Amino acid sequence: QVQFVEFGGGLVQPGGSLRLSCVASGGVIRYVEMGWYRHAPGKEREWIAGIGTVRWETGFKTKYKDSVKDRFTISRDLAKNMVYLEMNTLKPEDTALYYCNGVTSLDAMTPKFDRWGQGTQVTVSS
Repeated sequence: QVQFVEFGGGLVQPGGSLRLSCVASGGVIRYVEMGWYRHAPGKEREWIAGIGTVRWETGFKTKYKDSVKDRFTISRDLAKNMVYLEMNTLKPEDTALYYCNGVTSLDAMTPKFDRWGQGTQVTVSS
């Protein structure tokens, strides 16, 4: 089964930036719609960004949670089996463990695979 490894997290001050990466192994994800999720202490895990599989003239189709829209950018490299999340203007409320996973559809953003990676911790604090 496909396995994911996320990395790139860290401690950053409010207003700062981070770039998260996710690499998939055990399978090819170029035909899988992908998403980033996060799990903050005391909260449910939530999806925050999704990306389609087809590169149109304007790029891949993407979808964002309102709380991260215009601050976060999801992208993917089909050849490298990787997905990225560029995070700008970070806020303390973005503090969470971040994961990637396939999604059943960009409409539903339901996780596709049962196995999750270990995630990468993002902490936004001064």
